[in-house]
Amino acid sequence: MNTQKVIKHISDWLGDYLKTSNCKGFVIGVSGGIDSAVTSHLAALTGATVWCIELPIYQHPNQINRARKHIETLQSKFKNVKTIEIGLSSVFTEFSQVIPQIEEGELKNLALANARARLRMTTLYYVAGITQSLVLGTGNKIEDFGVGFFTKYGDGGVDLSPIADLLKSEVYMLGHALEIIPEIMDAAPTDGLWGDDRTDEDQIGASYDELEWAFSFTERRENPAEIEQPRQREVLEIYTRLHKMNQHKMTSIPVCKIPSDLKV
Repeated sequence: MNTQKVIKHISDWLGDYLKTSNCKGFVIGVSGGIDSAVTSHLAALTGATVWCIELPIYQHPNQINRARKHIETLQSKFKNVKTIEIGLSSVFTEFSQVIPQIEEGELKNLALANARARLRMTTLYYVAGITQSLVLGTGNKIEDFGVGFFTKYGDGGVDLSPIADLLKSEVYMLGHALEIIPEIMDAAPTDGLWGDDRTDEDQIGASYDELEWAFSFTERRENPAEIEQPRQREVLEIYTRLHKMNQHKMTSIPVCKIPSDLKV
């Protein structure tokens, strides 16, 4: 991949879209991960105002420190980068205490994790509203179109998706070219929704390299029966299950079409 040309292509695309939108800049939640680091840097290259928002909710300190250092590094290079930290821990605590206790256990924990992402989305759109900005998505191709590893109307609620046509490995290539700080480049990917240090691989059961293999295998429409390695069969099963289960995230909202004769 020609990383420099890809960087310019995405930055130009963002700049062109902004001009036609009548908005004044971009808003992005910076998590301390590679995807938000690369996306925020690409946005900064446009010259438009970029609001890098920190939204900690009982966040692991390492994630907070990486996010802050990335933003500081970005601001040292670009005068158009601004930042706000909005702590949402107390808001999340209040929310978790007032919601009805319908279900306990893992389903409740997952619902609360997704609620964190939706609180962040709400906050990003508040900032976008008062600054007349566009909210940038940070999902990559595997997350957005492979296994659906994002929260519907949470981190999936965005205006633009600059890196959604890039595999995770390609995002890292851009990260190297953009000289993203080593702490982020070396950190294990995590969605940061659980208040601990669990990684994406812990949750999914497969690494991004493995998921990229499964994505490519599926795209080539090869015969799964020909796979000899047990681990590859396991990864393909994980990928296929998640891809099917999360279709509701990756396709348009179903609309019930009313036959014209019923409207007469």
